[in-house]
Amino acid sequence: MAATKRKRRGGPAGQAKKLKRTEKDAKPPAKASDVAEEAEGEERDRIPGPVCKGKWKNKERILIFSSRGINFRTRHLMQDLRMLMPHSKADTKMDRKDKLFVINEVCEMKNCNKCIYFEAKKKQDLYMWLSNSPHGPSAKFLVQNIHTLAELKMTGNCLKGSRPLLSFDPAFDELPHYALLKELLIQIFSTPRYHPKSQPFVDHVFTFSILDNRIWFRNFQIIEEDAALVEIGPRFVLNLIKIFQGSFGGPTLYENPHYQSPNMHRRIIRSITAAKYKEKQQVKDVQKLRKKEPKTILPHDPTADVFVTPAEEKPIEIQWVKPEPKVDLKARKKRIYKRQRKMKQKVNSGNAK
Repeated sequence: MAATKRKRRGGPAGQAKKLKRTEKDAKPPAKASDVAEEAEGEERDRIPGPVCKGKWKNKERILIFSSRGINFRTRHLMQDLRMLMPHSKADTKMDRKDKLFVINEVCEMKNCNKCIYFEAKKKQDLYMWLSNSPHGPSAKFLVQNIHTLAELKMTGNCLKGSRPLLSFDPAFDELPHYALLKELLIQIFSTPRYHPKSQPFVDHVFTFSILDNRIWFRNFQIIEEDAALVEIGPRFVLNLIKIFQGSFGGPTLYENPHYQSPNMHRRIIRSITAAKYKEKQQVKDVQKLRKKEPKTILPHDPTADVFVTPAEEKPIEIQWVKPEPKVDLKARKKRIYKRQRKMKQKVNSGNAK
């Protein structure tokens, strides 16, 4: 390789270089008023930067996935929640044979500290797990009355990725287990501020209300003009079963005494229908027995004919003359029609000859 020559800074080559003068340097110095006007014009023409310039500190990440055997409605609900929560992550369906403790390892692999897991049983019952992975606590719910975004077709709408307001029923602060659920729901459903995938706007609200010992979830749009609420969807009802100390297991902190399993509910409905059928059969058997019983003949009451008035006897008339036969009009018309047809045939044959 040939050695390259170095140019010395103090040499003639360095001195021969002249600095290029820009157009701004060539102009005479501007006045202070002109400089202020130019600055104002630049401010007007400048494109505003992003609204949020803060730092993303709340590193909440939610893993939303399900077990195998879910139906289309559950799949659509899961997709709606992922769309409404920009800080969520997805994963493949988990095998039903695996134990629930495996989910903690999946959360660790996905770098998630919260989890929403949909567990399907008998292809008709849906359970939802809300868990703080890996230390707990966790809650198990029965999901009822599911209505997805595509099914509802509401008039409300919101920006994808915008941050929601969370509205809770005052009953959440009255009982300790509801207060625990409130904190868990806040940490899961609230979008972290300055999240990279979120938008710096608040245009919808998640409402959690307690009615009939169940938690009712609704999603509403906030209209800017008059701050009215228009429902967007989805909507579902959570029936609390148990609250565990650990993540997907551990000691039971609370058990809902009002909870009735779907199997028990179906069993009660079957028993009611069976009782109705048995009652009908018993009524039929009683009617058959009554028919087979001999009829009791009551003795004749002599006072029963006291108020009976005998009918007037009509005189018997003997008819000596044979009555005239009734004229059959239909047969008569047929005979007349046949006679006319024969006459026409004779006339037509005579004209032909």
